[in-house]
Amino acid sequence: MNKILLIIQREYLTRVRKKSFWIASIVVPFLIAGVYAIPLYFILNSNDTKTVEIVDESGMFKNRIKSDKDIVYQFINQPFAQAKKGLLKSDADILVNIPKDIISDPNGVKMVGKKSIGMGTQMDIQGAIQSELRNIKLEKANIDLKVLEDNKVSVNAETYTLQEDGKEQSSNSIGAMILAGVFGMILYISALLYGSQVMNGVIEEKSNRIIEVMISSVRPFQLMMGKIIGVGLVGITQFLLWGILTFTASTATTKLMSGKIEEKVQTMQKTGKSQEEITKFKKDFKEKNPLSGISQTVENISLAKLIFCFLMFYIGGYMIYSSLFAAIGSAVENASEAQQFMFPVTIPIILSFVLGQVIIQEPDSQLAFWASMFPLTSPIDMMVRLPFGVPNWQIALSLTLLILGFLGTTWLAGKVYRVGILMYGKKPSWKEISKWVFYKG
Repeated sequence: MNKILLIIQREYLTRVRKKSFWIASIVVPFLIAGVYAIPLYFILNSNDTKTVEIVDESGMFKNRIKSDKDIVYQFINQPFAQAKKGLLKSDADILVNIPKDIISDPNGVKMVGKKSIGMGTQMDIQGAIQSELRNIKLEKANIDLKVLEDNKVSVNAETYTLQEDGKEQSSNSIGAMILAGVFGMILYISALLYGSQVMNGVIEEKSNRIIEVMISSVRPFQLMMGKIIGVGLVGITQFLLWGILTFTASTATTKLMSGKIEEKVQTMQKTGKSQEEITKFKKDFKEKNPLSGISQTVENISLAKLIFCFLMFYIGGYMIYSSLFAAIGSAVENASEAQQFMFPVTIPIILSFVLGQVIIQEPDSQLAFWASMFPLTSPIDMMVRLPFGVPNWQIALSLTLLILGFLGTTWLAGKVYRVGILMYGKKPSWKEISKWVFYKG
C-alpha cells in the first residue's frame, strides 16, 4: 500500500506543479463566466436602433407600421430610384420599397441597406409588412380586426414534476437541457483527456526504460493503479478549482448584471416607459439568462446529490477507461502504435456522447434507461439524465453496475499490463494481447 501511495504522490505532484495545469484551472472558469456574461451585457447595453425608410408605392401602409425599440420606420414621398441614390448621404440604414401590386405580388418587396442586412432585421421588417398586409386583406374582406385581436391568445405553460408524495415540483426543461449538456461534455472530455494522460505516461516511461527500474521495486498492478489514481486525483482537483472559481465568477457577474438591470429599469421609468414595458423587459431578460433555468434545476434536484453523483460517475468512468488506456500504453512502444488499439476503446465514449444528444430529448425512454445502466456508457449518459430527474433506485443500480464494470476492466487491464510493460521490440496484435490475459504468474 505504501508503494502505491508513493506512486500516487509522484503522479499527482508531477502534474499539479506544471504551469499548464494552473493556467487551465484559472483561465477556463473565467472563460465560462465570460461566455455567459458578454451576450447579456450586450443585451442590456444595446442601443443599435435601425432607421428604415419606406417608399410605399401602394399607399396602403402609411401610419400602419409602428416603430419599436429596435427599428424606427419613416415613410418618405419620393421615387424609389431617387431615394436609393440619396441613401448613403441620409441618416437611414435601410431603404424598403413596397410595390404598388403588393397584394397580388407579396414577394415584390425590395430592401437596400448601407451595409449587409442582418437576418434578424430582415425578418423583423418582413414580419411588420406581412402583418399589416394580412390586416389590409382582412379589412377588404369586411372582417372585424378588433374581434380577431380580442380572440388572439398566447399560451405559456408552467411545467411541474409530480413527486411520489403527490406534491408538485416546479421544473425547467431548458435549464435541465443546459445542465445535462454541460455534464455530458465535461465527462466526455475528462474520459478522453485524463485517460490519454495515463496512456501517454505509461508509453513515455516504457520507451525511456524507466519502467524497468520501477518494476524491480513494485508489482506491475501496483504501478498501474498508482498511476491511474494519481492522474484521477489531478482531474478531481481541477474540477474542484473550476467549480469554486466558476461559482465565484458567476456570482460576481450575476450581481453586476442585477445592478445593470436596475439601472436600465430606472432609465425606462425616467423616459416614461409603461409598467407593462418594464415587466416585459424583465421577463425577456430572464428568459435569455441561462443561469436562471440552471439554478431552478439545481434547486429541484439538490446540489449535494448532483455533486455526489458527478464525483461517483466521474471516478467510475475514469477508472474504467484509464485502466483500458493504461493497458494499451503497456502494449506499445510509441504513440503512433497506440492509435490502432485506441479506436475500440474510444468508440463507447463517442457513442455515449452521441446517445446523450438523443437522451436530452427523451430522458425517460428505454434507450436512455439502458444507456445509463451499461457501464461503458453510464458515466456520461446517467449524468445527462440526472437534471431531468432520475429515481434513486436507478442511480443505485447504475452505480452498482459501474463498480462491477470497473472491477472487471481493471482485472483485465492488469493482466495485459503486467506482460506488456516489459515487452519490447515487437508490435503486438489483438490476438497476442488476448493471450496475455491467460498467462499465469
